[in-house]
Amino acid sequence: MAAAAAMLDPVIIPLKKRETGPQSDLCEDVIKLEEELCFSLSLLSFSSPVTHVYNPLEYAKETHNDYVRKYCKLGQKVIFLGMNPGPFGMAQNGIPFGDTNHVKDWLQIKGTVYVPEKEHRKRPIQGLNCQRVEVSGSRFWEFFKEHSKSPQTLFCNCYVHNYCPLAFMTSSGKNITPPKLPKSERQQLLKVCDKSLVEIVELTGVEIVVGVGKFAEERACKALKDSSVKICSITHPSPASPLANTGWSSLALSQLTDLGLMGYIMNS
Repeated sequence: MAAAAAMLDPVIIPLKKRETGPQSDLCEDVIKLEEELCFSLSLLSFSSPVTHVYNPLEYAKETHNDYVRKYCKLGQKVIFLGMNPGPFGMAQNGIPFGDTNHVKDWLQIKGTVYVPEKEHRKRPIQGLNCQRVEVSGSRFWEFFKEHSKSPQTLFCNCYVHNYCPLAFMTSSGKNITPPKLPKSERQQLLKVCDKSLVEIVELTGVEIVVGVGKFAEERACKALKDSSVKICSITHPSPASPLANTGWSSLALSQLTDLGLMGYIMNS
């Protein structure tokens, strides 16, 4: 993924009609859609202040695909939609909200994680050996661990997916989120990711998209404006959010209860 000033029009591969049969077919079709997304994203370039772009769907493909094959299931009704990888979460292991301890111990994800072609010296990829706590991910998965008890219960009805698989960094290693990208580059990124979200929702047949944070909700509303999918949001568990820092678990429980979604999470 080049960090350069020139911009190329993204190549968007049209969705071919996929007939989903057995469980394994759905997982492999989701993986195929993500490979197509990665190809389209690989044609984009990003200029200053972005100097490094990580795509964990490529270098953490083994762990990410293990997650898809374990937890993307026929009949799921809800997708929890994150924004993009955090430097100590999905960027390390390819799992949305990927706090290492929860990824290894609760989700039981396995696989080898390699390193990006252009690795930032201040943001090394340590994969499943990463010792840093990913606060958003820790809060996120701990909530579901408390209320679903097991991944099997949670993923009976729900799936967790990120809108954009790319992580962006400056020369100092500072994280740049998609809304902070220069307008022209952001628009091309959103165009590609919007289309991929539509394809994932159509393929999985989910009925509800829960944006984890307002950005994810806004993108879902934009991308899925012509669909009958219900779209809502909960507060993002980021430590940068004063509201989340007052007690995100209690806040999420209140919001999800008001939305009528706790039954899906508890499979009750």
